[in-house]
This record gives sequence, C-alpha cells and structure tokens, in this order.
Amino acid sequence: MQIRLFTPGPTSVPAEVTLSMAGPLPHHRTPEFRTTFQRVSAALREIHRTPDPVLVLTASGTGAMEAAVVNLTSPGESVLAVNAGKFGARWGELLRTYGRDVHEMTLEWGESPEPAHVREAAARHRARSLFVTHSETSTGALVDLERLGEVARELDLLLVADCVTSLGIHPIETKSWGVDCVVSGSQKGYMLPPGLAFVSLSERAQAKLAANPSPRFYFDLGRALQSAPAGQSPWTPAITLVLGLDAACRRILDEGLGRVWHRHAVLAEAVRAGVRALGLELVAAHPSNALTAVHVPERVGADAVRDTLARRFGIQVAGGQARLQGKIVRIGHLGAHEPADILLFLGAFEAALSAHGHPVRPGTALAAAQPVLSTLGGEGGR
Repeated sequence: MQIRLFTPGPTSVPAEVTLSMAGPLPHHRTPEFRTTFQRVSAALREIHRTPDPVLVLTASGTGAMEAAVVNLTSPGESVLAVNAGKFGARWGELLRTYGRDVHEMTLEWGESPEPAHVREAAARHRARSLFVTHSETSTGALVDLERLGEVARELDLLLVADCVTSLGIHPIETKSWGVDCVVSGSQKGYMLPPGLAFVSLSERAQAKLAANPSPRFYFDLGRALQSAPAGQSPWTPAITLVLGLDAACRRILDEGLGRVWHRHAVLAEAVRAGVRALGLELVAAHPSNALTAVHVPERVGADAVRDTLARRFGIQVAGGQARLQGKIVRIGHLGAHEPADILLFLGAFEAALSAHGHPVRPGTALAAAQPVLSTLGGEGGR
C-alpha cells in the first residue's frame, strides 16, 4: 500500500522535484553546478523576502539552529529563549551546550508568547539575543513573529527564528520585520527529502558573526558567506538535494508566494473545521497553517487512531511528543497538499475515529471542510 504523508515533515516530494534529482550526478565544482547554486541562492532570498544572504547547509534544521547559536552568540552572553514546546526547548538546550547565559521564558505547550511579556523578560535579563520558534511543530502553535521583530528592534536584540515549519507556509517578511536570522529545513514547505538547511543573515547578524570569537569549523557561516557569491559551498554539498531544491523553488515561485500562503491558510482552516465538527479540541490557541495538533480522547486512543489510518488507509500522521505522547495526533497539511488531499484525509480520519468508538456521523468533517476549500476555486490552489 502506498503511504501518503500527512505528517509535519517529512512531506511528500512532488514528481517534478523527484525527477530533478534522478539524473546523472554533476560535480559540485563545475561551472554548471555553480550556476545552479547561484540560481537557488537567488530563489531562496526571494522566498525569504530579503536581499540579504540565505546560506545552504548540508544538515537538518537542527544543524541550522546549532549554526545560528555558534556563529551569532558568545560564551557567557545573556540570551532569551522562548520555550513553548519541544523545539522551543531545543533552543535552550543548544544555547546551554555552548555556555551561553540562557534565560528561558517557559509557557504551557500550545500557548504563544505575548510580545509585551517577551519585552519585559528580555529587558529584565539584559538579553542581547532573542531565540523563538515561529511555528512550534510539537503543538501546532504559531508565534506573532512580526510583533516580536518590533520588540527586538526596540531593545536592540538580535532576533533568531526557527521557521522550519513556517517558511513557505506563512508570510515571513524577513527584512521588513527585522528578523536577523531565519533557519529552516528542506523536508517541510520546500517539499524535499531531509538533508538541507537554510540560514538567512541580516546585516546586523553578519556584523555580529564577523566579531564573534567563538570557535567553529564545519558550521562556520563566515566561510559559507565567502563561498556563496561564487556559487560554491565551503564543503561538499548534498548535490542531488540542491538539484531538487532548484526545482522546488521554481514550483513555489511559479505558483506565487501569495498563492502558496493562501493555499496553506485555506487547507489548514478546512482541517480545523473538520476536526472541530467531530468534537475534537485543538492543542494550539493560535494554530499554525503547517499542521493541526488535535487532542484525542483517552478512551479512543491517539496511537490506535494513527495505527488504523496507516493500516487501513495508507495515511501517516504524527503522534505527540514528550508530555503529549499518546495524547494527540499531529496532522501535516504543508508542502504540496491540495484540496483533494484534505478531503481524502478527513474521510479516513472519520472512519478511524469511528472504528475506535468515537461517535461520528459519516460525512460530518467533510461537510464542514468543503465550504472552506471552495474558496480556492477550481484550480486546486495552483
């Protein structure tokens, strides 16, 4: 049975992206590959909405997070990290690993920080940098990154944002919002296999990088900055993934960023309407358009529902992490998904819930989602 991914990463890889990676392998120090690398770099700047450099690393998103920590902060530096889930907690873990003076603003899982509270905490701790997670993959909660950019500018903080599950899904105006460093990964909105990570650097971030005495080698963003204009990376890149990224960026820009953002908003709202119609509660107070995290009643069993979706329908969703393990399902609707995918999922979800004793009238979720999906028109979002 073919497995359909409705996870918040990895996501399904479109056929044209797969085909772009299936040809003969070029050498990465040739003029042809340098041209591709330069084209990809330009497309990344467009998608990030910034004229500043966006670097390509061979790593997962966590590698980009570590690179940001090592390059943009120094031992003993006071930093504020917002922790409202597993990946917000990861900022604190990375920063402590490298000896930074970490102050964590800890929230309940599913909550999003109030900018005024962030301002107060940053000022109280005399933080020099602020680390946030834009879309918390463990809870499906979204942060108001634009307003946090205002806080960062007011307090002269370097703002570093984990946008792994929001880049290419939500509007992110990196330059105009004053986000100094955006990190993301290939297996989410970019519709690629895992293995590439991306790091944008504002002029302020580049200046801090240049003055930072912290040792680094493989993740030295200064080396990457020097190599990028010539279409090169300091180390051997994941060549096939870069070729796939070229095709993925072309797909995103051909659709148009505005339409990509709108499609994700509509698909997310359709899923939310469907699960609410089934009497289920969302985890996030302010949900992301990348995924929907849903509480499943204990008597039904989140993991049992996931197992039935996989065995009977070939649909893979994610479960809860850490304190939410066995309590929720996380439904990914980012990347290449279209309205038909959402209807397929909701029909299967109804059946899986019913199989485990949740009272469901067939068609309830589908009926709630269809009016939302109709706002995309007859083009399937593309």
